Amino acid sequence: MTKPNPPVERVRFGTVQAAIWKNTDKEGRNRYSATVERSYYDEKGEPHSTGSFGRDELLTLSKVADIANTRIHALLSADR
Repeated sequence: MTKPNPPVERVRFGTVQAAIWKNTDKEGRNRYSATVERSYYDEKGEPHSTGSFGRDELLTLSKVADIANTRIHALLSADR
């Protein structure tokens, strides 16, 4: 079984993070995408993550997304 590739970068502020992923298309060009999540602990103290964000996390989410977007553009520039 093959191990999945790790993200090429992560952007994190508090409990909100974006993972930047690199994929190569059929023509050999690099493509980047991002996933975002919020981490939290349940009442038993077990860690979890979710794609749901509360009112107080939305500005943090926008900052993480903004920085992830900037980093993806930098990665694309470096690939050229």
